[in-house]
Amino acid sequence: AIPVRSSRLPLLSDAMPAPAHLFPLIRNCEISRICSTVCYCHHKHLCCLSSHFGHNHFRYAPQKKFAALYRPKENFNHFIHMRDYASTPQRFYLTPPQVNSILKANEYSFKVPEFDGKNVSSVLGFDSNQLPANAPIEDRRSAATCLQTRGMLLGVFDGHAGCACAQAVSERLFYYIAVSLLPHETLLEIENAVESGRALLPILQWHKHPNDYFSKEASKLYFNSLRTYWQELIDLNSGETTDVKEALINAFKRLDNDISLEAQVGDPNSFLNYLVLRVAFSGATACVAHVDGVDLHIANTGDSRAMLGVQEEDGSWSAVNLSYDHNAQNEHEVERVKMEHPKSEEKSLVKQDRLLGLLMPFRAFGDVKFKWSIELQKRVVESGPDQLNDNEYTKFIPPNYHTPPYLTAEPEVIHHKLRPQDKFLVLATDGLWETMHRQDVARIVGEYLTGVHHQQPIAVGGYKVTLGQMHGLLTERRARISSVFEDQNAATHLIRHAVGNNEFGTVDHERLSKMLSLPEELARMYRDDITIIVVQFNSHVIGACQNEEL
Repeated sequence: AIPVRSSRLPLLSDAMPAPAHLFPLIRNCEISRICSTVCYCHHKHLCCLSSHFGHNHFRYAPQKKFAALYRPKENFNHFIHMRDYASTPQRFYLTPPQVNSILKANEYSFKVPEFDGKNVSSVLGFDSNQLPANAPIEDRRSAATCLQTRGMLLGVFDGHAGCACAQAVSERLFYYIAVSLLPHETLLEIENAVESGRALLPILQWHKHPNDYFSKEASKLYFNSLRTYWQELIDLNSGETTDVKEALINAFKRLDNDISLEAQVGDPNSFLNYLVLRVAFSGATACVAHVDGVDLHIANTGDSRAMLGVQEEDGSWSAVNLSYDHNAQNEHEVERVKMEHPKSEEKSLVKQDRLLGLLMPFRAFGDVKFKWSIELQKRVVESGPDQLNDNEYTKFIPPNYHTPPYLTAEPEVIHHKLRPQDKFLVLATDGLWETMHRQDVARIVGEYLTGVHHQQPIAVGGYKVTLGQMHGLLTERRARISSVFEDQNAATHLIRHAVGNNEFGTVDHERLSKMLSLPEELARMYRDDITIIVVQFNSHVIGACQNEEL
């Protein structure tokens, strides 16, 4: 496998138990389920191969024959009937320490090391966190420093129809990007080292939470595919300096092509054969940032988002979008899809705001059901393992499926020159953006990082509020400001607001407690998985670079 220097803690055993301080939280198995959605075992990718393939209610909306899987309200009512929740309402609330234990279970922070007492990077560091709704969580995150070229890579990945594709992309994409950025001489040096059996140059230094994991069983397969890619780059050498935008696009497209090819070829190892098929038949969106000095590139495929937090001259905060959702709400994206297919298909391409009436994102990794021909799908499924052949979802052909591929993993890349007023970057899956407006995200993170709060008049949204109630709201806001630093992680602080905010825009502990107490059968009905990375920029370094360019 590719040698790396990792800043993560070593995994002490195959199965990592839940932290002991969470055990007092267990009531009627509700909180134990919340905790179990975190992948504590680095072999947890086995859970990605469960029989509930394609069980994400909000990404897919298949035909009537799959209604039992894809109608959340019916499932919800059935669940209420089975568990009789309506007649026995839950009155149990979590205490603030218990809430914190759940919110902080997956948080991770990294500070860029200083040299001679100085930080010469445009990045001061980053905070990241995840809060599951699906069981297991289908989101993934990655962060790494490029060792053979300059820059840092950070990304969030939102899986659907299972977590297998998001897991594979989170492990592999940064290697493809790093290789795409390497000069010809370094590629030759790496290939020669492999040929002669010498140790390879480390390409990436990973910054990982202990619960984040790599699929050890697939490492050789993944390495061989990556090696084939860099061999082709060596053969295609043009002698020109690699453009970052071009490198990002090539890396995304090549990885998606390899995912498809590996599934078609198969593997003699039955476990690996099943794994590569699961990866290909599930899907994932990706939003990746490459930061090198003042050059920030965002490569986005799907509906996760990148947002820049900017501090204005008066100290207030504004949000700048650095990505566009690839879905039915994006008119340019809808037109792109229509342009790629015959006019006779125009009415069937996008139905009910979904691709072919089924898929919400219009760009994604995997999802070969929207890319392969019908003949290829049938051949692979019929020749595959019994678990795949017996699965109704994998045998299902989308309606009006005439001129594939309908889906692409090619990213939209946006380049931004960082300025001293650009203070932070937020990368997040759609679980955050479904609950919070970007302007609120910019304000909450900005105030958290600076400790300066610009109070806005309390908005009551048309509610009739008495003088006593208004006094209570003001008192609550003052208490919230005094306790803002209970979170040591900006991503955790943002998740607290995303899940716990009430109609007045303040964190309501009772609401937060209720949302975190939901059993896994209900949690997905109220919200999606949330994954956030908050990158803090070094304004002094950015300003100095800006002056040098002038």
